[in-house]
Amino acid sequence: MLELIKAGGFVMWPLLLCSILAVAIIGERLIALQRRKVAPAAAAVAAREWGARGDVSPEQLRALEQGSPLGQILAVGLMNRRYTRPVVREAIEDAGRHVAAELDRYLDVLGTIAAIAPFLGLFGTVMGMIHMFSGLGQSGVGNPALLASGIAQALTTTATGLGVAIPSLIFYRHLRSKVNSLLIDMEREAVRLVEVLKGERGAS
Repeated sequence: MLELIKAGGFVMWPLLLCSILAVAIIGERLIALQRRKVAPAAAAVAAREWGARGDVSPEQLRALEQGSPLGQILAVGLMNRRYTRPVVREAIEDAGRHVAAELDRYLDVLGTIAAIAPFLGLFGTVMGMIHMFSGLGQSGVGNPALLASGIAQALTTTATGLGVAIPSLIFYRHLRSKVNSLLIDMEREAVRLVEVLKGERGAS
């Protein structure tokens, strides 16, 4: 690893930092965005049952709110159940925006890493070429070690930049799609709760 960093030059350090950040973000988001943690079916069922009965204790609301992001949204709906339908929907939508921002946490950073890593690799390539041609200008073409060093730096940074960018982009797209899917599911459950609260649908 140290030899690879040495061959790639100083550009390898920001690429290494990008790779560490990308791995940390991907791991954290894969764990945090599990459906059973974000939108557990039990939370939706319990909220509809409580809403149908119209009797929810503060302890139940607190447990629902603290249990999952979906629970946060549904708890807001239950807390505003005595108000009109537009008021309930507005409260739920406001809570949903906060939850969406929480689910999106760090994804912009991962997308930025995917975007800049190839450019860092290209920058390292350019620096390697400059190093090579600068040396050739001073010592001529009789120094193959200098030529090899410049080419190694150029190829190493290019490969590293792509190696960081490609998986970062793949996981960025995957996690973004997962967030969108979870938000759609939570929106559907919130609508079902509103229907139950306003007597338009049973608790099932």
